[in-house]
Amino acid sequence: MPLAVYILGLSVFALGTSEFMLSGLLPPIADDMNVSIPQAGLLISAFAIGMVVGAPLLAVATLRLPRRTTLIALISVFGLGQVAGALAPTYEVLFASRVVSALACAGFWAVGAAVAIAMVPVNQRARAMAVMIGGLSIANVLGVPMGAFLGEHLGWRSAFWAVGVASAVALVGVVTRIPYIPLPEKKPQLRQELAIYRDRQVWLAIVITALAAGGVFCAFSYLAPLLTDVAGLDSGWVPWILGLFGVGALIGTTIGGRVADAHLFGVLLSGITASTVFLAALALFASSQVAVVALAFLLGLSAFFTAPALNARMFNVAGAAPTLAGATTTAAFNLGNTSGPWLGGTVIDADFGFASTAWAGAAMTLLALAVVAVALRLQRGGDGGGLVRSRLIAKGGAARGERTAPVAGTAECAAGSPTQP
Repeated sequence: MPLAVYILGLSVFALGTSEFMLSGLLPPIADDMNVSIPQAGLLISAFAIGMVVGAPLLAVATLRLPRRTTLIALISVFGLGQVAGALAPTYEVLFASRVVSALACAGFWAVGAAVAIAMVPVNQRARAMAVMIGGLSIANVLGVPMGAFLGEHLGWRSAFWAVGVASAVALVGVVTRIPYIPLPEKKPQLRQELAIYRDRQVWLAIVITALAAGGVFCAFSYLAPLLTDVAGLDSGWVPWILGLFGVGALIGTTIGGRVADAHLFGVLLSGITASTVFLAALALFASSQVAVVALAFLLGLSAFFTAPALNARMFNVAGAAPTLAGATTTAAFNLGNTSGPWLGGTVIDADFGFASTAWAGAAMTLLALAVVAVALRLQRGGDGGGLVRSRLIAKGGAARGERTAPVAGTAECAAGSPTQP
């Protein structure tokens, strides 16, 4: 495995830490910026909105640009976004810095995945993606708790400075280790790729992903105040419990990635059902310190156990659109990361309490289960998705006088991905 692939994994560690670390920093940010915790929670949604918009937009906008140069530009903008956040004098400036950082993050994901795959043989694509995506899992295990620890002892701005330093290290690695990647001779046909959005299974996959992710992050985004204000834990415990969520995520990704290809709908149904049960239990036993600690681990496990199947499903139904399939998956996850914290903040503002975020999250995952059932019923009825994909592949192969074959590296590669393409 080329060292450059591990450099991409290091970069993803910085990206993932920034994306998720606010879940442990909301109380001090709210105090310092003189806003409510739900308003501080909108900073999580701001990042997610930037990812939703940025993933497909930058995937298309950078198609004809040199990959290495694009990566250097994006990680530089991302790092500057962290510095802007650390220096932000007002909530509005901090909000804007999160959107800009998210746009750069989304673009790096889209281009970085393509670069990782281009640097290895076809039979090592899944492994290359696993290395790159591993940076996100490690961010949940180490980066997010470390951000909460720094926020507790040195102020929340120190966490932004730390991610800025990590981004600078990643930039050095990209400049010195990422080789020149030639652009493909045959340019992607954007009009053909956009045709996947005529497939209703693609839209069902988007809805399932958004609801499943949103349900978990509806509660996870406000886990820190729930732990301290409802369960009565000292704030010093927050980084450790966030780390426990990350350990569960790492284990869940490993297990889910191994079984998603063979039992995709089984993983979707069992994983989302488990998340629903754990969210309901978190709402019921929020005042029990032992229960909330155990449920933080279990939620990480169930959410990331489901994630490989969510990725694989999108690639299965949109495999003819390599430019947009991964970007659509990223956008779908971040639609959930936007709507979840927003819904959680709404129920908190309505004076239902921090524990109510878990009930709201459980409602979202229940809806996700219903949509999974619809998708499964359609598939059993003969509409398995990818109808547009099949037509495009056949049409393209016929035009070139080639025999058609399944798209390589789609479901197989996606099954190893936790939450991003």
